[in-house]
Amino acid sequence: MMKRIGFFDLENHFAFYGAYHSNRINIAIHMMCVWPILFTALLLLYFTPSLFNLPPFELSLSGYKVVLLFNIGFLLTLIYSVFYVRFDPRAGSLAAFLCLICWVSSSFIASRLGFLLAYKVVLVVQLLCWTGQFIGHGIFEKRAPALLDNLAQAFLMAPFFVLLEALRASGYEPYPGFHARVQAKIEAEINEWQDKRQTLIS
Repeated sequence: MMKRIGFFDLENHFAFYGAYHSNRINIAIHMMCVWPILFTALLLLYFTPSLFNLPPFELSLSGYKVVLLFNIGFLLTLIYSVFYVRFDPRAGSLAAFLCLICWVSSSFIASRLGFLLAYKVVLVVQLLCWTGQFIGHGIFEKRAPALLDNLAQAFLMAPFFVLLEALRASGYEPYPGFHARVQAKIEAEINEWQDKRQTLIS
């Protein structure tokens, strides 16, 4: 296992998460499921009270009024956005923009649905997405999810990991040689994990 990862060391964070997501089908499943999980989490968090009694902010989009609450959902969006920009200014800015879109659009949908209906929508999406990811790990990756080893790190990195995987298809990397170095660390960690598992079986 990789230990003591630097707080904003994208290379090691990416390698940690990548070591649990090396199968292409499992990666594809996560690319379809991770952002909906974040979106629906923000959808439910819309119903939490405002922090420090901050007043709501009303925004008009194409004639539709959106009431934005500075609550836990906003705080989560802010934390994720800051982390991603700090990890990599270019891809991180895109990730932060996507987080902002998720927050605003989930606020709009939540305000229209109301708590009871929103709760049902969130429950269905979360169950489907989490089931899909566990199937990806159990059948294709054949390794437990990263969250079982480092919950906070796995939740923080998941949206950024799948975004970087999507950008990688277009040839993007945060800096020259990033993917080559990360892949070497991933392979080393997987080999170490396989050796340990083999030792336990023997």
